[in-house]
Amino acid sequence: MKCPGQDTQYWNKDAIFEMHCPECGAKMEFFKDDTSRLCRGCGKRVVNPNMDFGCAAYCQYAEQCIGTLPQEFIKEREDLLKDRVAVEMKRYFKSDFRRIGHAMRVARYSEQIAKDEMSKNFEQKITGSTGANLAVILSSAYLHDIGIKESERKYNSNAPKYQELEGPPIARAILEKLGAKQALIDEVCDIVGHHHHPKDVETLNFKVLYDADLITNLEEDQKEKIDKNEEPISKERLERIIAKSFLTESGRKRAEGILL
Repeated sequence: MKCPGQDTQYWNKDAIFEMHCPECGAKMEFFKDDTSRLCRGCGKRVVNPNMDFGCAAYCQYAEQCIGTLPQEFIKEREDLLKDRVAVEMKRYFKSDFRRIGHAMRVARYSEQIAKDEMSKNFEQKITGSTGANLAVILSSAYLHDIGIKESERKYNSNAPKYQELEGPPIARAILEKLGAKQALIDEVCDIVGHHHHPKDVETLNFKVLYDADLITNLEEDQKEKIDKNEEPISKERLERIIAKSFLTESGRKRAEGILL
């Protein structure tokens, strides 16, 4: 059965449209199932601006369905993958809203820190050579604590070492189900498998996730102490933690703004 979105019998008058090349302004005609076309005016390959990448973001047969994918599409596909990972994380934790909320906060801080890191150097920002990959970072953020349930079931403990032991197989199963690329799966599982214990040399993706998780843990710890009418961590101690524990300058600055 052919995908209805690509089957011409379901097309309407909007299935063929014209646009101007963003490079030279020449008129270009697109069919709705064109992923990209070469401009006859300047030779630039232009991605179809009206292409719906939704299902292809997680479908493992996307390449066979719509042909060879341009680099712009592949990036879009990975960007959309993170949203599918978030949905699967919520399904996995079901009504455990505390852990869902924790993962969502870590993802939010991860995105902020990653973008801060990428914007520190303008040239790196426009060339994309920073080494930061938001698809990896946000997938890791949503899945970093995915091993907690199995840790509690098997060991009656949610200690970091058990989370790191049980998390990668679950994360791998989720990412494989969503049709993620093998390199992304391997890196996310590596991060999940030691997210509390940095190595001597780490990738920027790991550092961003680590700092975001640390901010979230400190923030939640402070709130829990206040809710229990206990003495929160002092400003002086927080300053010491922030000064020595964070792996990125952007994470350190975010922590100061949020916690101090």
